[in-house]
This record gives sequence, C-alpha cells and structure tokens, in this order.
Amino acid sequence: MSLRASRLADLDLMALAERLGERCREKGITVTAAESCTGGGVASAITAVAGSSDWFETGYVTYANGAKTRLLGVSEALLGEHGAVSRAVVEAMVAGACRDSGAGLGVAISGVAGPGGGSTDKPVGTVWLAWGDAERAEAACHHYDGDRTAVREQAVREALIGLVRRLETE
Repeated sequence: MSLRASRLADLDLMALAERLGERCREKGITVTAAESCTGGGVASAITAVAGSSDWFETGYVTYANGAKTRLLGVSEALLGEHGAVSRAVVEAMVAGACRDSGAGLGVAISGVAGPGGGSTDKPVGTVWLAWGDAERAEAACHHYDGDRTAVREQAVREALIGLVRRLETE
C-alpha cells in the first residue's frame, strides 16, 4: 500500500466523505453508490456531510437480486451465472447506477456480511467492490474479518477510499 493509500485508510468515515466532496467539487463531478450488503452505508456516510447534495444526488440500495435487475439493469442471466457477490455483477451495478443517475463516478458493493450466507467459494466477509462510470469499471474482492457490523463498516470505508483515490489520480 502506498503512503497516500495508507493515509486515506487512517481517516474516519466523515473525513473520507468530506475529502470526497472536496475532490468532487474541484472536478465538477457527481458520484453515486449502488449498495447491497452495506444497505446504504456509503450513501449515509456521504450525506452526513453538509452540502453533499452538490455532488451526490442518488444512491441505490439493491439488496435483492430483483432490485439489481429492476433498478440497475443487471441481467438475470449474469446473476444466475456469477451470483450477486461477483466481479461481473458489481461492474454491472456501477455501470447501471451511473447510467441511471448521470453521475460521472460510482461505486458498487455486494458481499456476504454474515453471520450466515457464506459458502466455500464465498465465505462470510467476502465483498466485491467496483468503481467506475457507465462505460468502464475496476473491481476488487476483499475478505474482511469480524462480525456483520465490522464487515459492512470495512466495505463502506473501502468504497470511500476507492472513490477518493480515483478522483485524486485522474
């Protein structure tokens, strides 16, 4: 991890969201979030910042597969082939969220927060995240330790870090 990345990881959620807002304002960009296992945690962190309506208009909580299909355009075939917790699905989620909202940058999250629902291939703590826009995305899989709350908090933190990192390196 680079020094810049480690500094971002040391910030609390409010500081990360404030930094995200500063970068969005500097670049004149809006962001969106398409969330499953975090249940709106990213949107909550962002909207805790006064003035966030300048750079955050829409967030999506698509906990069920049907919502991913209806709201974000994730195909049932893609969900059937890869499962909701996969690179393919989070990439489709972020593209759909950006298309629908018009945001220039988005993040998507889908994972197994626990305590149940894990499998050999996707144990509890497995979380896929994707950052991108309507045309392209970059995804990463993380394996977080801890209970449901800890997994969700770590995923929200990583989502915000990834958004800030992308805006600071463009």
